[in-house]
Amino acid sequence: MRSLIIIPVYNEEVTLPRVLAEVRRAAPRSDIVVVDDGSTDQSAALAQHHAGVQIVRHDANRGYGQSLITGFGQAVAGAYNVAVTIDCDEQHEPQRIPDFLRASAGADIVSGSRYLDAAMPGDPPPPDRARLNREFVDTLRAITGYPITDAWCGFKAYHVEAVQKFVLTEPSYGMPLQVWVQAAYHRLRVTELAVARIYKNPHRQFWGGLDDPQTRRAYYLRVLEGEVARWLPDRLSLVCGTR
Repeated sequence: MRSLIIIPVYNEEVTLPRVLAEVRRAAPRSDIVVVDDGSTDQSAALAQHHAGVQIVRHDANRGYGQSLITGFGQAVAGAYNVAVTIDCDEQHEPQRIPDFLRASAGADIVSGSRYLDAAMPGDPPPPDRARLNREFVDTLRAITGYPITDAWCGFKAYHVEAVQKFVLTEPSYGMPLQVWVQAAYHRLRVTELAVARIYKNPHRQFWGGLDDPQTRRAYYLRVLEGEVARWLPDRLSLVCGTR
């Protein structure tokens, strides 16, 4: 099985060297691609110091979702079997990558969940994020039938064959909503894996004007409504009822 670790990066010069070293240690047989989303710091230069790391650069900041879409394109072009996505802000533990790779043997998407195991030690989530997660988890469960507990964890493993079925167009943080809806449309196998809830900086900003929770909620609803209208129109009332 050939696997690619996708690391989206935007101005992560402080954490990137540590994350790359830990990813390489955890998954020595996997390839790594850093998708630099128009960083203005030394992120790209630091990535170049790590042998065997592929680097793809956006000429401007295009968004977290677009970075993952670019990474998926690398996985498809390289004919990889599995792609693992992991953030570069040290909120995900690279030593868990082998767990995701093993779990991918029985699922098309293995999604990390910070809420699946209440006994797992972790930081308390920012209240607005926990509230939005609860709301959208309930809605996504009703729409997709997947008993998920975490709508937005970026630590995931994907079968690349499954990724090729997706039509992903959302460049910002709403892109995972496209994944859930399209996974349900294609009847993909989905499982969750409990991961630690780590918030190094609970006040870290959302880009693109999404710091305000109500603005963020409205944006998520807009993305979700559009996806359901396109792929699962018979379930559109389940989204509209949340407005």
